Amino acid sequence: MQKTSKENIIRKKGISMNKTLLVIVIALIGIGAVGGVLWVSASNREVGLRNRASAQQSVCKMVYDETWKIISQKGQVKSQYKDDFKDIFSSLMEGRYGNEKGGSLMKWIQEHNPDFDSSMYKSIQISIEEQRHKFTEAQKMLQDIKLQHDNMRTQYLDKLFVGSRPELEITIVTSSKTEDIFKSAKEDDISIFGEKK
Repeated sequence: MQKTSKENIIRKKGISMNKTLLVIVIALIGIGAVGGVLWVSASNREVGLRNRASAQQSVCKMVYDETWKIISQKGQVKSQYKDDFKDIFSSLMEGRYGNEKGGSLMKWIQEHNPDFDSSMYKSIQISIEEQRHKFTEAQKMLQDIKLQHDNMRTQYLDKLFVGSRPELEITIVTSSKTEDIFKSAKEDDISIFGEKK
């Protein structure tokens, strides 16, 4: 009988060791699976930020292009009136239109309907301000995407999975004056319209 009890104890220890080994294997598989999920998640988020940055850089270019097209085209309207008036001015002096329908100038105004008031300039100023704001907001969004990507590459846990990936390269458009001021850390010229010489 004592042999049977010893065999039972050994058998129970074997089963217990098998259960322990099985638990350890399952735990290791679980840890590996969690690590794999974390790696895939971090990798996907990093790629997503990289793609968003590229797309937002294109948005910045489109807004910049739109800004200059709007301003240029509004300015061309004024230029067109100016050029048309130059064309008619010599004709006015030569009397090409004569005195029919109220005279040369009146005929030209009816044909070209120019608007020489200051509303054209106000319209261009408003467009410049609106488009600059739109451009700044697009660049802020691009900078925010870069910040998220930098944080991901440098903060714990995500850094373990994507820390070795390259930094995002973005282009932020500023003026030479701004760049010079930030290099010197001084802004001495605070005159809005500059000094008249």
